[in-house]
Amino acid sequence: MLGFLLIIFTSVAIIGYASINFATNQAYEQSYSRLEGYAHSLEQLALSKKNPDGKIDPKFLDNLQVVMQGEDTTLRIFSKDNQMIYPHSPMKWSLPESYFKKMKKGETIQIRNDHQSSQLTFSSKEPYTSVLVPWFNTGKLIGIIWIGSRAQNVESVIVREKHNILNALLITVIVAFILSFILSYFISKRIARLSKATKKVAAGNFNVEIPHGDTDEIDDLARDFNQMVVALKKSSEEIKAQEQRRDQFMADAAHEMRTPLTTINGILEGLQYDAIPEEAKPKSIALMQSETKRLIRLVNENLDFEKIRSNQIMLVKTKFNAAKVLENLTTQMKQKAKDKGDTLKIDCPKELETYADKDRFTQIMVNLVQNALQFTENGTITISGKRLEHASQFKVTDTGIGMNDKQRKFIFDRFYKADPSRAKLGSGESGLGLAIVMSLIKQHGGEITVDSELGIGSTFTVTIYDKGFEKFTDKDK
Repeated sequence: MLGFLLIIFTSVAIIGYASINFATNQAYEQSYSRLEGYAHSLEQLALSKKNPDGKIDPKFLDNLQVVMQGEDTTLRIFSKDNQMIYPHSPMKWSLPESYFKKMKKGETIQIRNDHQSSQLTFSSKEPYTSVLVPWFNTGKLIGIIWIGSRAQNVESVIVREKHNILNALLITVIVAFILSFILSYFISKRIARLSKATKKVAAGNFNVEIPHGDTDEIDDLARDFNQMVVALKKSSEEIKAQEQRRDQFMADAAHEMRTPLTTINGILEGLQYDAIPEEAKPKSIALMQSETKRLIRLVNENLDFEKIRSNQIMLVKTKFNAAKVLENLTTQMKQKAKDKGDTLKIDCPKELETYADKDRFTQIMVNLVQNALQFTENGTITISGKRLEHASQFKVTDTGIGMNDKQRKFIFDRFYKADPSRAKLGSGESGLGLAIVMSLIKQHGGEITVDSELGIGSTFTVTIYDKGFEKFTDKDK
């Protein structure tokens, strides 16, 4: 409010000063115009009545003076020799030399208040507003007229104008004060509402929405605030989801590491105290090796994901026949599929040129097939591939448990398991397989999508683009 008032007071002061100055100048200009008009009219009358010797008739001037007094105006006449010839006075009056020089040049002099000029004062009682006008005849100076009106007459008009302007300005200030107070109140109320909402958000309440219009900057700020709250709410939900997945992962990792460690420790104690028969020792050692490999795989998957996520791996991209990679993959996974009652099928042309890092491409497809095997029992997993324009496309389709919309949303997040209750020991139990797949595909400049229906199955589609057609984002680069 103080800011509004400061601006208003400054503006009013400038306008008031300009208005008063204009009114003052206007009043004096009107007085000068009136007096100069009298002077020129008298000049015409005087010259028409002049005597043959060129002197002005004093009687005529007396008559003029009587007329001028009715207008509250008085006059003085000076000869061409700078001597006052009217009215008659025992003292010799003359104009200051500086004034007389200007008169001879034909200049008109305007005097606001002759009491403010020590060189030209005709009355010691009261000041006059006056003009000095030279009279010329055939280009020669024949006389000078001083004609003045009491300064009080002009100044009274000015004072009246000043009062009117000041009254108007006072009313303006009062109205401006009231309007400023009202405006400041409503603006402060809206800002206070924003402040209150901000405190709620700071306290963790993201269910805040400020109603707003579309009229000014505060409405824009409210709109931006609402958008910020929505973004913070989504971020908070995502953080909570990540925390839950992290906690779940830690619990799963602890459980999965405890089981093989317990097994290894039990076998070692049995070996230490000769509690294991000789014929069972090879099987026990093989079991320790299997459990150790599982621990190593769990650690490696985490290390691998961190390297991929932080772009610490270098891709060596070349052109190769992806069909051979898929055939080898089918051969390697055939036994695992058989153990679960699944059937592996491949649908791919014999030649399928692909531009990628061959080892990382193999890792992508292995993780996708392992994921399909993990959630499919007594079903079919189909691996297919084909060429697109400037790209190669691969699909892994299963007839497993499928996913709902929520699961599809988080399926590529780290530590996430679509169905933890059905996750089996072995590949993919860490919840990192699909996160690694997503990171590798992004680094290739490719794309991956998933279509799934709960209880029917899922299809993962991977598109790897040819050289020069990759779809990188700034973050991927």
